[in-house]
Amino acid sequence: MTVNLTRIYTRLGDRGETHLGDMSRVPKTHPRIEAYGTVDELNAFIGVALTTPGLPQQYAGWLRRIQNDLFDVGADIAVPHGDDRTRLRVQPAQTTWLEERCDEVNATLTPLRSFVLPGGTPAAAQLHVCRTVCRRAERAAITCGDELNEQVVHYLNRLSDLLFILSRGANGADEPLWEPGASQ
Repeated sequence: MTVNLTRIYTRLGDRGETHLGDMSRVPKTHPRIEAYGTVDELNAFIGVALTTPGLPQQYAGWLRRIQNDLFDVGADIAVPHGDDRTRLRVQPAQTTWLEERCDEVNATLTPLRSFVLPGGTPAAAQLHVCRTVCRRAERAAITCGDELNEQVVHYLNRLSDLLFILSRGANGADEPLWEPGASQ
């Protein structure tokens, strides 16, 4: 599949509307625009994570793959179901791959004794930012309603789990944990 972008500005959105992938016009406040915009924001934050010192190389390779998959997620969200054209859709195998990475990394971590505070190493802190933006993207995708490919929500839900697990891995044994009532 080839994408050709010959001109970046079109002026078509100057009045607060844009096209979905099926060429229907919607306001830029439409739930689909909000959802794939938040996926785009997540992708940008993952790009920042990739530049962060201390990010394990194995994680970097996975995050680059995820960045590409997030474009698939955005493309899926951008096209409502219903026409008879073949469209790019998120597939269960993409979510399965995330689950396999979750299991792989989680097997190396100590069991949690408390909730993890976002922070620790720069890489872990940035992965926590990615996790929270991913959760927002998931909520935004859900607002698109029943005509959204359910695999989009599955993928984003599992991705937020993986980002949490990767943040734990990036912190190693020295992860900041919540101490209930510690300042009381």
